[in-house]
Amino acid sequence: MKILIVGSGGREHALVWKISQSKRVDKIFAAPGNPGMNSLAEIVDIKPTSIIELADFAQTEKIDLTVVGPEQPLALGIVDEFNSHNLKIFGPTQKAAMIETSKSFAKEFMRKNNIPTPAFKTFNSSVDALDHVRAASFPLVIKADGLAAGKGVFICQKKSEAEAGIKEIMLEGKFGKSGERVVIEEFLAGQEMSFMVISDGKRIMPLATSMDYKKALDNDKGPNTGGMGAISPAPQLSRDLFNTIMKSIIEPTITGLKFENKKYKGVLYAGLMITREGPKVLEFNSRFGDPETQVVLMRLKSDLVDVLEGSADENLFEVNVDWDKNVSGCVVLAAKGYPAKYGKGQKIQGLERAKVMGLEVFHAGTAQVKNSLVSAGGRVLNICASAPTLKETMDKIYNGISFIAFDDMTFRRDIGWSRR
Repeated sequence: MKILIVGSGGREHALVWKISQSKRVDKIFAAPGNPGMNSLAEIVDIKPTSIIELADFAQTEKIDLTVVGPEQPLALGIVDEFNSHNLKIFGPTQKAAMIETSKSFAKEFMRKNNIPTPAFKTFNSSVDALDHVRAASFPLVIKADGLAAGKGVFICQKKSEAEAGIKEIMLEGKFGKSGERVVIEEFLAGQEMSFMVISDGKRIMPLATSMDYKKALDNDKGPNTGGMGAISPAPQLSRDLFNTIMKSIIEPTITGLKFENKKYKGVLYAGLMITREGPKVLEFNSRFGDPETQVVLMRLKSDLVDVLEGSADENLFEVNVDWDKNVSGCVVLAAKGYPAKYGKGQKIQGLERAKVMGLEVFHAGTAQVKNSLVSAGGRVLNICASAPTLKETMDKIYNGISFIAFDDMTFRRDIGWSRR
């Protein structure tokens, strides 16, 4: 088989790494890829948002299966474009991907289908939104309606923070069209958990659970990010909780979307808060999480290609999945200043030593400049490992990180602390 991976981050590197282990795969292409993928895939200079060009490439190269990593091409309708050319692709259609691309759609959908989620109101007017927060109880949460790379969420402890958040989203236009509408919802206390499944439109295959760390700084301080680390399995998952999530959240979502003529094929990611009243949905994503994918794939023993193709072919019934019992972890090495302003072009050293220590290093934001590997993004590297216990896993990762260096490198030192 020939496989095309769309994307350039740590999630996509992890997908390339896992797919390269399949005996069914002869060739992998990555568009646009990153330097970490060079030994496993052929790099193709096409942007993820150039969906017509990607479809042309897949047709020319006779690609057997395309796997979409990031959300932007899904929002633009890459699956619809590929389907129109009878090209096999893993991911939801543009209409189905609205479960991520429009928070207001997702919240109204959950209300209609009795899926537990925080109480909310949606605003198209900054004046109305400001009036609402000035009369509201705190804390509360303000979200840009559209895609914002994981950074469009503001947890506000007081009125002045809420006012500033609305102004940043709606008046200053930080997130462009994604901020033309906001969702303001109640703040939930509890423990966060990431729950990913793969669907073929009818059947649902749960993936290993994970927990990610969104805040930039230790002890869950600082601004929200795309994710600073993750562990798998999620420490708070019990069999009863698993069953509750499937029956009250996942199954009604897949069924409800199908009823609305939005058959869902691909990854459905539910970002959950486990509250005293039970699990509630904070957000849905229509693709693999990042860096949750990295820790989940570290534990997958089965052939990932079978799963992805089963979803695309609406034939998950014949696919079985086996998971490693080890605990996996990931720590993100970021550029100082992320998720705000940060520098690029810092030379990276020590990766070979980390790999010798048994770590998997997935490139998230790197570039090759002449003979040097340099930083080229806010999240630069994902350092991952797996071991029988969480303590062994995290000790292994942090020991390996001590050998890696680039100027202004920063990372959280408490990933996995909740189970150590």
